[in-house]
Amino acid sequence: MQLNTVIFDMDGLLIDSEPLWQEAAEEVFGLYNFKLTLEQYETSTGLRTKEFVDYWFKFFKVELTHSLKAEQQIIEVVTNKIINKGSIMPGVHYIFNFFKELNFKIGIASSSPKELIDIVIQMAKIESYVHAVSSAQELPYGKPHPQVYLDCAELLKSTPEECLCFEDSFNGMIAAKAGKMKCVVVPANNQSGSKKWGAADLQLSSLQNFGKLLFESLL
Repeated sequence: MQLNTVIFDMDGLLIDSEPLWQEAAEEVFGLYNFKLTLEQYETSTGLRTKEFVDYWFKFFKVELTHSLKAEQQIIEVVTNKIINKGSIMPGVHYIFNFFKELNFKIGIASSSPKELIDIVIQMAKIESYVHAVSSAQELPYGKPHPQVYLDCAELLKSTPEECLCFEDSFNGMIAAKAGKMKCVVVPANNQSGSKKWGAADLQLSSLQNFGKLLFESLL
């Protein structure tokens, strides 16, 4: 089936927010007397904040009665950090223009809360490009479950087979592929050589590197 829809993840792909999420987690988890290693943090990127907090609270044996408060604290801290020092990733305007010229339907499917997605859309000045937004925040399951991608496709009135997704996290890639969509991954530099990206249809070092030939290779 012909591709006619593109769906983007947000954190780490459209905005350089993963370091800010990590900072926020470190600040809040410090209140509960534990700290994640970089490797531990990277294994849980792409998860919703609730799942992220619950997972590490169980791992470090912190009472889950504190998890809702910690989740809210992390979201509040990271929102302020993104507003004050978040930077849009290279190639964002280029890639949105690329698909606009192809008359693609464009969506964003993120694990972040809808309010934060709206903030980033405004910061990136891509309001006029985005036709639909879906957040996994209130869904029964987040990434790597495909529901947030399937919801975005439904909002765009597209079938999964018509969708091309862009992701930067392993959990996000699994979500897109589980939803029977094609997936281009743009991993962080320190993860780009990993074999874990083998399920992706294409791997890039930057959104700026995507072009007509690579697009045609996906058809």
